[in-house]
Amino acid sequence: MPALTTTSDGFLLRGEPLRIISGALHYFRVHPGHWADRLRKARLMGLNTVETYVPWNLHQPDPDGPLVLDGILDLPGFLGLAHAEGLNVVLRPGPYICAEWDGGGLPSWLVSDPGIRPRSSDPRFTGAVDRYLDLLVPPLLPHLAAAGGPVIAVQVENEYGAYGDDTAYLKHLERALRDRGVEELLLTCDQAIPEHLAAGGLPGVLATGNFGSRIDRNLAELRAHQPQGPLMCMEFWIGWFDHWGGPHHGRDAADAAADLDRLLSAGASVNIYMFHGGTNFGLTNGANHHHAYAPTVTSYDYDAPLTEHGDPGPKYRAFREVIARHAPVPDEPVPAPSPKLTPTDVELTHRAALLPSAARTAPVRAEGDPPTMHALGLRAGHALYRTTLPEPGDRLLRFTGGVGDRAQVFVDGAPAGVLERERSEELLPVRVPRAGAVLDVLVENQGGVNYGPRIGAPKGLLGPVTADSAPLHGWDCHPLPLTDPGEPEFSPAVSDVCAEPAFHRGTFEVETPADAFLALPGWVKGHAWVNGFALGRYWNRGPQRTLYVPAPALRPGTNELILLELHGTTTARALLTDTADLGPEKHS
Repeated sequence: MPALTTTSDGFLLRGEPLRIISGALHYFRVHPGHWADRLRKARLMGLNTVETYVPWNLHQPDPDGPLVLDGILDLPGFLGLAHAEGLNVVLRPGPYICAEWDGGGLPSWLVSDPGIRPRSSDPRFTGAVDRYLDLLVPPLLPHLAAAGGPVIAVQVENEYGAYGDDTAYLKHLERALRDRGVEELLLTCDQAIPEHLAAGGLPGVLATGNFGSRIDRNLAELRAHQPQGPLMCMEFWIGWFDHWGGPHHGRDAADAAADLDRLLSAGASVNIYMFHGGTNFGLTNGANHHHAYAPTVTSYDYDAPLTEHGDPGPKYRAFREVIARHAPVPDEPVPAPSPKLTPTDVELTHRAALLPSAARTAPVRAEGDPPTMHALGLRAGHALYRTTLPEPGDRLLRFTGGVGDRAQVFVDGAPAGVLERERSEELLPVRVPRAGAVLDVLVENQGGVNYGPRIGAPKGLLGPVTADSAPLHGWDCHPLPLTDPGEPEFSPAVSDVCAEPAFHRGTFEVETPADAFLALPGWVKGHAWVNGFALGRYWNRGPQRTLYVPAPALRPGTNELILLELHGTTTARALLTDTADLGPEKHS
């Protein structure tokens, strides 16, 4: 029997009434060295529960490999810390999670197969889900409430009513969890729209709603769909996420707090999305594609009560005051901001050109048209495509089908232009200096679409490439996963100016590690690592202007910064500062 049960209008946890006051905190967006700190701050704000998704694509990057459960993916460790803090957990294992996460959490090795129907009862999809759950569930069973652990509820799928109506698929997921020993309360979540609730729900499974305003109307829709049982807003949206080139979104703290008060005054349970957003470290950000492709920035601050770097923001105090009207709040002060690193200049003294380095790796040879990144076995990162141009003169290159997602084109090593998926660009005029000139196309996967029918859209070069209608064949393809910078052959930089894609390396001294923010004035676009820890992408397009450097990624003494700058720079300096800059805030 599950530890958490429902009554006609509420929850009972081991027979005692429980109002779930939860906040979203994704372990995979927080350095493990900060998990305990963030969980403590959740409890101090008045939360009795935290919620987290589970990203299938990171936990099972290889369909035939073992489940990854270490480092930032040590989910059992995170659950143990939540339990030690006295917090319950709502677990949302997908298989689809959305979350503005690369591919919505679905593995690229699965969704790249055009014959598979994701999020359906297609046996090829459900079979892969079953094999994943065979690996995922056993190490989590000791952390379920039935075994004395913190996990009191488990979600089936995620906002499925916005995607499909395959009830057999949802029933398969329900049975898959039960058959593997999950006894806890199951629930679904959908936007509080009648059609979504109907398509995304299951008989006997608690339906919850996702909304950020219009509280009375949305609760009424939820109650009309489900006449009895607890009312719960599974995603109470109190902020929003950002896209490169767009505004930095925010929401007024008083406005969000007033809606939280309306929710709790109605007797509803709530999961604040997000309590602490964290960071899309490395290459994990997702993207949207409605009218155009739009990749999500590295920061997932979400204008949450706890900022990306773990300091209480304006919503923290405001929400704490609201919660205190409805439930006990610890008699402890609001946590103070964490120490910050003293601003430090970093000289990037060594350099390694990217294109020659990439070309030295063993290529995949394609005699005909260039393959996609999926065909190259590349989940994320970049791919370098190389061939030759047979005729000199002014030529028009056509990249049939466009690029996925951003291509830098070089002729004999000289930059010739950029093509972007978000602009649906396929044509590029170039000047070819000689017969046999080398054409290099460096393509970046900027993040997989995480919502809607375009999940699994291919990356890389997406079709034939022609020069004045003449097909270009004979491609050498070099996959560049960039999960780490590898071992570039660095040499001393002789000038601050660098006009080609290159790795840049420098060191800096730290006395006592503390949180910091990497500012890169004069740099254009690329990736950053500190001591091998992938901070994420930077881009002067904004709105984000700094990258968060978590204190546990630093060490006393000498530290290493590596940048992969994709365009070029006129500076050899970076700055570690004590202030985040996510761009001018636009309130919704």
